[in-house]
Amino acid sequence: MDESKRDVSSLVEHIVSSLVDQADQVEIRSTSSDGGLLIEIMVADEDISKIIGSNGRVIKAIRTLARSAAFIDGIDRVDVEIDS
Repeated sequence: MDESKRDVSSLVEHIVSSLVDQADQVEIRSTSSDGGLLIEIMVADEDISKIIGSNGRVIKAIRTLARSAAFIDGIDRVDVEIDS
């Protein structure tokens, strides 16, 4: 994986780790394909609601930040998903 894609994944990991109570259980998996990037977030079951937020606002903000960082690095598409 190229360094700019690692940077976006690291950004998401840092944000998520800052939001949850059990930061040691945060796992970020990145898969790249055809100029795009899929970032999967895995957290403890009791922390999922902190990542989703009220009406999905937190995960939407995480997606927006990831897409902005990716755009700056020349990555065409980024999808951020929560894997439970």
